[in-house]
Amino acid sequence: MSKIVAVTACPTGIAHTHMAAEALSATAAQMGHDIRVERQSAQGVEAPLHVAEIAAADVVVIAADIRVEDVRFITKPVYRTSTSRAVTQTSAVLAEALALVGEETPQMTTQTGQKPLKVVAITSCPTGIAHTFMAADALKKTAAARGWEIAVETQGSVGSQNALTEAQIKAADLVVIAADTHVDDSRFGGKKVYKTSVGAAVKGAAKVLDAAVAEGVVLGANLADTVDALKAKRAASRSGPYMHLLTGVSYMLPLVVAGGLLIALSFVFGIKAFEVEGTLPAALMAIGGGAAFKLMVPVLAGFIAYSIADRPGLTPGLIGGMLAVNLNAGFLGGIVAGFLAGYVARWLRDAIQLPRTLEGLKPVLILPLLSTAITGLVMVYIVGTPVAALLAAMTAFLQGLGTTNAVVLGLILGGMMAVDMGGPINKAAYTFAVGLLTSNTYAPMAAVMAAGMTPPLGLALATLVAKNRFTAEEREAGGAAAVLGLSFITEGAIPFAAKDPARVIPSIIVGSAITGALSMALGCLLVAPHGGIFVLAIPNAVTNLGLYALSIVVGTLVTTGLLIALKKPLSSDEAARA
Repeated sequence: MSKIVAVTACPTGIAHTHMAAEALSATAAQMGHDIRVERQSAQGVEAPLHVAEIAAADVVVIAADIRVEDVRFITKPVYRTSTSRAVTQTSAVLAEALALVGEETPQMTTQTGQKPLKVVAITSCPTGIAHTFMAADALKKTAAARGWEIAVETQGSVGSQNALTEAQIKAADLVVIAADTHVDDSRFGGKKVYKTSVGAAVKGAAKVLDAAVAEGVVLGANLADTVDALKAKRAASRSGPYMHLLTGVSYMLPLVVAGGLLIALSFVFGIKAFEVEGTLPAALMAIGGGAAFKLMVPVLAGFIAYSIADRPGLTPGLIGGMLAVNLNAGFLGGIVAGFLAGYVARWLRDAIQLPRTLEGLKPVLILPLLSTAITGLVMVYIVGTPVAALLAAMTAFLQGLGTTNAVVLGLILGGMMAVDMGGPINKAAYTFAVGLLTSNTYAPMAAVMAAGMTPPLGLALATLVAKNRFTAEEREAGGAAAVLGLSFITEGAIPFAAKDPARVIPSIIVGSAITGALSMALGCLLVAPHGGIFVLAIPNAVTNLGLYALSIVVGTLVTTGLLIALKKPLSSDEAARA
């Protein structure tokens, strides 16, 4: 029996997070393995892993669609996958993760014997400039004079430099953290750690090292409390463009939801009520449309760049995103600005090498100035105008769609929502519709939300009207699927699709495609980007509410009918077990 720890997380932090956790837990138990799963959701960290559990684990599974901080697992083999695969191919995921386990993980020890000690250290000051590097130099010189081995990681404004490796931390007898800012110490679980100020290390490195040997404390299980405060400190070089885009979308989404709902609330008083200055509808529109929606693109671009280049990417990314807004390049321009800023900032950070005496200029002057100037100039003179023209053409095309073209677009977007039920294709359709909200194009958003609701609703209805085709467990899950469907959580269909993909997936794709096509053809518009049936209760949030509800009902019935036609009744043995 192996010991496994896992983390599940998706951009919205809702259904996929929890469904992946449940699938991993149940399957690992059936395979005879011990597993503990931490869930990172929109509500924060649920069931956080304790340091003792991580130390005892044989392997770590990270099932996530966004970047998950992994420094606390630095001494463990880590297997990464998507939440969708963790749900649909759970056994294969666990088998591949366990295949990573080689030799037994050595136990952490704190050694104070006669042989030279091996020390790892972190230095960090609030500005991340002079004191950070002075403390590092002082510790290196003092340790070298004693014949000790030392490796120092500096955490400055350009991110982590000389980052400690897994092998260095494994071999270390002692950890010294000289910092005046928060430093994540969860990766040092089981090690003897001494914490002090960066000034103390600069003024008296010898005293710091002596105190570390005498007063250092072995970190215990209470470090799990720091999980909520973990922040991304390293560039996500292991992840590709899709992961960077999802990171930006995950930070943008709360702004879109809050802004969209506030705009919808302003319509409660009438579609044109916000035009009267000084009124509550005008205030709601100013907050939602004037502030939240204007921040949407800069935040998207800023955190795409942050995912690529760490802190150096944030400034040019935010500014590039704001330029995209000012140049009318919209969300397409924001995506371009984010990737441009991120890769430019990362290249400058790695390419510019300065003498130690001038290193302090790099994070506060050189990198922000150069990366912002390059990104801004490219956006203004090269990217902005053509992207703005492309967005304007796309917006005009979408707003002027004839019935036939609207049906085709609705079919495509609707089908995409059901193909992988919350996976990359689903999120691509959703991101496309959300981005168009800033261009006052609301029809795709209506089609996408309606199509995302019908898969779990159709399955829930099928479990009621065709009970002989579903096991008792599936019929019980039907109730939960109905609630998820009403809440616009397409992932509610995943358990059914995983069990019978050949019949379930075609059924829900057809149902969602028809729903999307009907929504577009009937001229339905939606100003709020999430919320399902609860948003429909807001007056004027949806144009043609009755017809919109009809498209959802029709798609649900089509899905249910196809399920009944394609799924065979349970055999007598299966029915008896059910």
